[in-house]
Amino acid sequence: MIYYVKILREDGEFVASFPDLPNVNTFGTSMDEALQNASDALNGCIESDFERGFKIPIAKVYKGKCFFPIKLKPHIKLSMQLRELRAKKTQTEIASMLGISYQAYQKLENPRKCNPTIKTLEKIADILDKDLEVALA
Repeated sequence: MIYYVKILREDGEFVASFPDLPNVNTFGTSMDEALQNASDALNGCIESDFERGFKIPIAKVYKGKCFFPIKLKPHIKLSMQLRELRAKKTQTEIASMLGISYQAYQKLENPRKCNPTIKTLEKIADILDKDLEVALA
């Protein structure tokens, strides 16, 4: 998932804001620093909001010289995908199908604790009738 940050130069600094997340703003003394700070701010905000059960805005595509794509970190994206794919099943039901404890499954949907093995992801894909694709790009 990619969110776009808008970076404008103001008074010698690079001010970064997210149109889809109006409360997430940061800056940097250089463009590189502003992009790094924007990535940290985006991922920290989404991780925290998702963990607390807040609705996460859908990312839109923005074009123009002042817009730059920022990717969500994989562990955050995975937690969000697992919760979405689980749909109307409970965490307890999925844990039972996987043969693991509720608490172990609950960690998979928590971006601060999510750290599944590939084997676990294969099992989840099987029980949800999904294909698992893993790539280092």
